[in-house]
Amino acid sequence: MDEKLKIKISIADRVYPLTVDFAQEEGMRSASKKIDLMIKQFEENYAVRDKQDVLAMCALQFASQLEQKKIDTSSDGEAAIERLTKINELLTLYIDK
Repeated sequence: MDEKLKIKISIADRVYPLTVDFAQEEGMRSASKKIDLMIKQFEENYAVRDKQDVLAMCALQFASQLEQKKIDTSSDGEAAIERLTKINELLTLYIDK
């Protein structure tokens, strides 16, 4: 049974009421804390005029991290396939002898 929870998440000094699966609660709360931390870092390190700019930069940062992980995973997968292909060729040569 999927339990739903009503929670309130605070991001950039605004409260957002959400209904989430029980299993998602911790992830949502952790994500909101990371966003608020990133907002604070952007505000401290850059001349930011409004929260919209900071939120856009946070979104870009998170999206680029996600895309980079996809690229890294894809690159790792390709390298693994190449290694497995070489091992397969060596095994074939060994078996054929």
